[in-house]
Amino acid sequence: MSKSIAYKHFIRALSRWPKDNLRPDCQFQDVMRKRIDKRFLPASSSNTPKAAQAVANSGIDERMELEQANVLYSLLENRYSRKYPITGSLMTPASNPHHYENLINELEEAPERSWFGRMTNKWKGFLRFQ
Repeated sequence: MSKSIAYKHFIRALSRWPKDNLRPDCQFQDVMRKRIDKRFLPASSSNTPKAAQAVANSGIDERMELEQANVLYSLLENRYSRKYPITGSLMTPASNPHHYENLINELEEAPERSWFGRMTNKWKGFLRFQ
């Protein structure tokens, strides 16, 4: 049985998806790949009758699946951030103007931080002196 066009698009989009350095053990593409394989590929167990497998595979709406694959591509290409750019004071709230800059810096530094660095930051969060 040949794989559907939507399945191929899902796999191509997930192969281009960036790795998450903060959670190396739980990747988005791995979770989605399991979901897609379960949806598109027939069950490999011999306990499932062939009629039940055929019914499970016939329930796939190819057009809807292609639309979902297109959503993955649009997220990969940052279509929405280009279409709706963030302007004005949205990224600089009055209460903490540098909040989002600090957040981005923290997310970039976190994957390379050592165990001692993580513990130091944890204790800095507990003890705030002014």
